Amino acid sequence: MSGAEEAGAGGPAAGPAAAALGEAAGPGLPDEAGLAGARQLQEAAGDPDAPPKKRLRAAEAAEAAAAAVAAGSGKLEERLYSVLCCTVCLDLPKASVYQCTNGHLMCAGCFIHLLADARLKEEQATCPNCRCEISKSLCCRNLAVEKAVSELPSECGFCLRQFPRSLLERHQKEECQDRVTQCKYKRIGCPWHGPFHELTVHEAACAHPTKTGNELMEILDEMDQSHRKEMQLYNSIFSLLSFEKIGYTEVQFRPYRTDDFITRLYYETPRFTVLNQTWVLKARVNDSERNPNLSCKRTLSFQLLLKSKVTAPLECSFLLLKGPYDDVRISPVIYHFVFTNESNETDYVPLPIIDSVECNKLLAAKNINLRLFLFQIQK
Repeated sequence: MSGAEEAGAGGPAAGPAAAALGEAAGPGLPDEAGLAGARQLQEAAGDPDAPPKKRLRAAEAAEAAAAAVAAGSGKLEERLYSVLCCTVCLDLPKASVYQCTNGHLMCAGCFIHLLADARLKEEQATCPNCRCEISKSLCCRNLAVEKAVSELPSECGFCLRQFPRSLLERHQKEECQDRVTQCKYKRIGCPWHGPFHELTVHEAACAHPTKTGNELMEILDEMDQSHRKEMQLYNSIFSLLSFEKIGYTEVQFRPYRTDDFITRLYYETPRFTVLNQTWVLKARVNDSERNPNLSCKRTLSFQLLLKSKVTAPLECSFLLLKGPYDDVRISPVIYHFVFTNESNETDYVPLPIIDSVECNKLLAAKNINLRLFLFQIQK
């Protein structure tokens, strides 16, 4: 028999074998990804340094992923969940995704939190999976994972229908008929909250539009009081802008450690000149508590120090705002102090950042860059 005939005779037998290999190889690819994700979760569950809640959650997720792979019935989305989840919080990232030099994924919130914790503990931040060094310069965003996660289905919290994660926010805010909404008469005191599809019926029967003028005046008085507080700040700023002597400068807070046995993190700016005087700014975390890295709530406070000698009391108003190249959110608050040679530094006052997330952003940065405004009050 010739070689060609042997090949032809072997063809029918080779065909099913190749098909079987193809079938085994085809489903095997997602299973390998699922196994890799399950192994990653098992490692997180066995990490002795991980918090107890994280170990428990990782163990449950690992069992579910392993069971899905073993049964062969796990959906592709479920297997991808274990592969694309953040190695810190074990949840799918909601925004930016960062990766260490070995490719382990971290959501933006956890990445910033790791850098902030390392700054507080005076340590080098490391990947929780492989312990390689991480920083803003060493880690990069993984755009492919961000795109893949945005296409994965997620359940609407109101109607329980599945939508791609990239469309879910718009659906919940604008399209979902079960989303929680408020009556259009809430400004005159209606407390109703309910699903959107019941809004028309409620507003047709709402009793608040028929209230008397006296009842409405009480509600409007409460609204006016809150509005006055907001306007008082802006009126104060406009009033300060009319002063003769106004100065501002960009300030850079640099991190340092105290000389105590248990060192504490603090920030200080180089000396700068405003209004023909020399100044310094200092800042501290959580009012210099012993272990701020163990606290979920983090705040920053600062003080202004006059380094020049003055011949007469120097009365000033001052405030800190975000710098031109930072995205931190700060609510403006005006502080007032009278500087003398004997009393040349203010008390520590809160830096009015929005929340602990914004504080972590500042702590994770190499330096904190803000803008200081000083208004000298003339007698």
